[in-house]
Amino acid sequence: MVLPVPVPRTYTYEIPTELEPRVVPGARVVVPVQRRQVVGVVATVDAAPPASTVTAKPILAAPDVEPAITPPLFALGVWISRYYGTPLGLALRALLPGALWSVRRPAGPAEQVERVLSLTAALPSLLERERAFKRAPKRRVAYEALEAIGGSAPVRHLIARLGLSLAALDGLVTQGLAGYSHVPRPRDPFVGLSSPPPSDLTADQRRVVAGILALPVDTPVLIQGVTGSGKTLVYLDVLRSVVASGHGAILLVPEIALTPQTVARVRGVFGDQVAVLHSGLSDGERADAWRALRRGERRVAVGPRSAVFAPVERLGAIVVDEEHESSYKQGTAPRYHARDVALERARLEGTGVRVILGSATPALETLHLAATGKVARFELPDRIGARPLPPVEVIDLRSAERVPDARGVPWTVVLDDAVRGALGRREQVILLLNRRGFATYLQCPACGDVRTCPRCAIALTVHQTPAALRCHYCGHEEPIPTVCRVCGKETQRMRGLGTQQLEHFVGLRFPEARIARMDLDTTSTKWAHHRVLERMAQGSIDILLGTQMIAKGLDFPNVTVVGVVDADTGLHLPDFRAAERTFQLVAQVAGRAGRGAKGGRVYVQTRAPDHHAIRAAAVHSVAQFAAAELPLRAPPNPSYPPHVGLARFVASHEDAGRVQRAAERVAAWLVRANSERLSGALSVLGPAPCPIERLKGRWRWHVLVKAAEPRAIGRVVRALGARARGLIVDRDPVSLL
Repeated sequence: MVLPVPVPRTYTYEIPTELEPRVVPGARVVVPVQRRQVVGVVATVDAAPPASTVTAKPILAAPDVEPAITPPLFALGVWISRYYGTPLGLALRALLPGALWSVRRPAGPAEQVERVLSLTAALPSLLERERAFKRAPKRRVAYEALEAIGGSAPVRHLIARLGLSLAALDGLVTQGLAGYSHVPRPRDPFVGLSSPPPSDLTADQRRVVAGILALPVDTPVLIQGVTGSGKTLVYLDVLRSVVASGHGAILLVPEIALTPQTVARVRGVFGDQVAVLHSGLSDGERADAWRALRRGERRVAVGPRSAVFAPVERLGAIVVDEEHESSYKQGTAPRYHARDVALERARLEGTGVRVILGSATPALETLHLAATGKVARFELPDRIGARPLPPVEVIDLRSAERVPDARGVPWTVVLDDAVRGALGRREQVILLLNRRGFATYLQCPACGDVRTCPRCAIALTVHQTPAALRCHYCGHEEPIPTVCRVCGKETQRMRGLGTQQLEHFVGLRFPEARIARMDLDTTSTKWAHHRVLERMAQGSIDILLGTQMIAKGLDFPNVTVVGVVDADTGLHLPDFRAAERTFQLVAQVAGRAGRGAKGGRVYVQTRAPDHHAIRAAAVHSVAQFAAAELPLRAPPNPSYPPHVGLARFVASHEDAGRVQRAAERVAAWLVRANSERLSGALSVLGPAPCPIERLKGRWRWHVLVKAAEPRAIGRVVRALGARARGLIVDRDPVSLL
């Protein structure tokens, strides 16, 4: 018996006679654990009980008519446990929806009506707000928080997600500034979606489809196609062939790119055979979708990372769209990467499963697999309709002329003219700044002190709506101070730039433009992201600005100008993937321009115009970037993936000295194991403080292990995962921060 707990062991229970037909490997069972009941999964069934002085407790219930976890999926759970060094119980927990791990009956669909608070009176001036909230600062926080997310939100969201009190909300109503109402819950934007079947494929697309179908089914494929080349249409045509042969399929899409437009395209081909798995589903709805796939009532699963475990009957293909996306990596145990799990699942299913990876900017690891013949590569070099890729103009922020009233915003005359011209032609603009908040940090100009989070080694970000200093890692929040805590001087200056400040500046610069901001602060309510995109598609937004979420999967033909306001925000982070992420982000957002007949142009502002990531993105060239970046990760430089495998071990604790000693013990064990058992196959780096040294009140140290031989890394990952309690084991990490 395996329980969904972080303990690397199995448990033994007695099978009552009446439950014997249902208690088989992979089946869920309810068992007693101390004074409570827990759902576990059967690992093995033995005819005779093991020799033990402890009497096995009986299984209480077996709810599955057929095993919840099929043999191939159970084997996949075992592989995840071994490869990523995580207890089998946690690996199996990832395979099933949360509701199926509950002893109680899964919750049904959510209530259809909810209580909403909406602003009813505007307080546009600072003076009005000072008067209204002179004795009620918490009401002001509530007012400005509600204002920042559009003036209306569910009460449960304001309390649970934004931390506001019901008393403060009631106070706004009493004061006549807001009112309660009961409204229908926001409808799942994916329900009932469909679009006409796609048009005929281009010659390039037909070539790729024919090439894929001609390969043996166990040959993984990379489709490397420029933005707008129609990779999705190729996926759908291949999947149509798979489903027509009686098999099922999985289409993985990054959560942020799982738009109604994408779902409509899939349903346009497969109709009611599609089950959409996404974060907006209730536990009951997710369990219902899972059962529909398990029973074969739905043949095609569409969803983000966790959909790789969808119980599709007779699985015939898995597509990983935008395979380079870091969101495919799970951030908590089991720390799996959906792309790699998809490849392993295809191997374990044993029924001939095609794996198709797609991207305009593939990960260097995937390009390496293609270069070494482990993945077949097909290219789509042209956009549909022979539309050209938009020209990219790189603007050097060190010397370019800026508008006179820029107020510290890196806003050049060139970008200003481009935006103004697009608005004059009634075209749309996208502006990227990959940093949310109003300002990056608050600094005293007299003594230089920077306000930092008391729980994390991170500068607090300045937010204006609502006004506060906020930590983007742990959520700590405090009022914006009027005096320096160190020297007592009254002047505090905001440094750096965030999306809130950019929105404010652009609003002043183009007062007639309809502007929308899309970042984690504005899309925290359910379906908020989809509502913004719907308004953009309808032409109700002139300028869409935001963080990296606006760079992915958007297809708006009227967007003719894309501006990267500051391309350097992530370029110099202490992470070996910093250049790769910058290249991918700039190249992807550049691809949002010129998708219609009007064409488009991209403006990239940077202080590093000669950096290879910027230069390659400016010409939309993956090959140029890879040619420059790959040698930097190979000897004589320090080796990094894809040339070597990598694992990271992170120790954390509230006590700084204790965590340092723990990291030193881990490093010493690794050095000893490398010498005594692995013949020096490993390269051990550290221990050292993590780049973000303190997070959520815990000090953090890490040790890195590199090796050209995967088995060497696998052995230490499994050993430390089993014996080092509290240690984060992260194989193939996507971030070293």
